[in-house]
Amino acid sequence: MQRYSVLTEKNPREIVLLRGKGCRYKRCAFCDYHEDASLDEKENLIINESALSQVTGVYGVLEVVNSGSFCELGEDTLALIVETCSKRAIKTIHFECHWLYRNFIPQLRERFAKIGVTVKMKIGVESFDYDYREKVMLKGIREADPEKISADFDECCLLVGLPGQTVISMKNDIETGLKWFDRVCVNVMVENTAPLQPDNLVRVAFVEEIYPLYKDHPRVDILLHNTDFGVGSK
Repeated sequence: MQRYSVLTEKNPREIVLLRGKGCRYKRCAFCDYHEDASLDEKENLIINESALSQVTGVYGVLEVVNSGSFCELGEDTLALIVETCSKRAIKTIHFECHWLYRNFIPQLRERFAKIGVTVKMKIGVESFDYDYREKVMLKGIREADPEKISADFDECCLLVGLPGQTVISMKNDIETGLKWFDRVCVNVMVENTAPLQPDNLVRVAFVEEIYPLYKDHPRVDILLHNTDFGVGSK
């Protein structure tokens, strides 16, 4: 498992894939990432120390992902992230968070603000089509208004390449994300062990008709494969 990488193009930053106790929600129909988890916080800390020890601060920006939400990282790991930011002169840190944990975000922002670090919070909204998101994806975001969702978050992740999606719906999701969020990360669905699997025709439609429109957009990251950021299983 690769747990450290450096992104040099759009929004240059270092990125670490840490391990926490696991996603509390675990009901998204498309996801099996929550399997990268353990209740053994000592073992998690060993893994996380190894990843964080590689951070150099080269860009002053760090992204932390953990196959779940920041709240599911142990306190020892969170303290180590704070320490790493201080040592490596990190000025901006990106975390991820499920909508269920939105009320914990202000406390995290305050914690990092005390050491001069700005927190950018990302939500996996996956789609702004409420019925598709909640009835097909089973995402668990009980809010239909994109503006209200964005109130607690700075960035969003979208998921494309699934049955029932169209060129129009996928493009609408990206445009909605750009309207209400600072950045949009588009993930193209790949086969995994979850119940909801990709539709190859939809994937091809995205790559041929939508990808060329946004691949150079400065506020859009597109992952054609889930390891395109350089972390995860190879």
